[in-house]
Amino acid sequence: MGLEFATINRVNGHVGWQKLLIQPLVLLTLIFLMGRAAFAQGNPYLARLGERPISVRIATCAVSGGFAHLYTALENNLFDKYGFKMEHVFIRGSGPALAALMADEIQFLYCAADATLPSLAAGIDVKLVAAPLVKLPYVLVTRKEIRRMEDLKGKALGVARAGDLSDRLSRAMVKRFNVPDVAMRPIGGSQNERYQAMVANLVQGVVITPPIDVRAKNDGYNVLYRLIDMDIPFIYSSLHASSRVVRERPEVVQRMVAAFAEAIYYVHKNPGKTKAAIASVMRTKDEEALQVSYNVYTKDIVDRRMIVPAQAVADSLDLYRSLGTPVKRKAEDIYDNSFVNNLEKSGFQQELWGR
Repeated sequence: MGLEFATINRVNGHVGWQKLLIQPLVLLTLIFLMGRAAFAQGNPYLARLGERPISVRIATCAVSGGFAHLYTALENNLFDKYGFKMEHVFIRGSGPALAALMADEIQFLYCAADATLPSLAAGIDVKLVAAPLVKLPYVLVTRKEIRRMEDLKGKALGVARAGDLSDRLSRAMVKRFNVPDVAMRPIGGSQNERYQAMVANLVQGVVITPPIDVRAKNDGYNVLYRLIDMDIPFIYSSLHASSRVVRERPEVVQRMVAAFAEAIYYVHKNPGKTKAAIASVMRTKDEEALQVSYNVYTKDIVDRRMIVPAQAVADSLDLYRSLGTPVKRKAEDIYDNSFVNNLEKSGFQQELWGR
């Protein structure tokens, strides 16, 4: 049954009524297209007609489902309409990635803020300008014989290197449960490589992120603990820019932040395309693993507003001081929420998500 609309029909000077029958699917399509057109017209951050694209290199510091929003946006050319010609590069580790950002070899970095915050606190002149993910997605997976935290006594956990995020999280977890004589063994490499070290019994457990936990479970290993239950201050996938770029090219930063905001919306509305993007990067076809990744990174720990939580930054700096890490910058100098706040003030977020 269609929907009937009456229109005025003038024939030979006589006014009559004509009924138009519009099928519901056609009507919904028209409403959607009109809404998207209105959004595009009211979006102040899109590229102007005839504008030359801005070449941008954006790096990730790991291979993780936690970067799903970026992967999906790149795969579906979402950045194009914001005037960007994007190049994605992978730089292993937060230290080298921050060095590349400072040298302008890359213009943006998408990385776990908790991995970069110690360097930012110590004086690296980089700012967090958006934080889409703000909780701990990490889990501890262990070998089959490790069924309780107490079983880790005298065993080893695999970490990337001393002092990095995997090392700090592993130490915090062991301390929380007061398990003695647990060694932190630097393995280097990616999470997949550290997982393989556990499979080979070089270490007895590793802290990893989804979807590797699903793989571990399917391989018969134990998903022993979810670190989100530790309730420690944490900021995960975040957009970084050098303070110089923030100062000298704020319009470029603003557009990039707007593009990430739309990426969050796009991923929310397109689970199939998101899982396809994760599958391509993570090289997995496991539907359960892809669904877990989608649920965790686009629902459980996402913040649509992308506000960098000031208290979490301050709490993290206090934690670093207590651990002896040099802290030379104030918390408020490490992040800049003006760009995400502008999205609210301009009505961008409201137009994107609706009231």
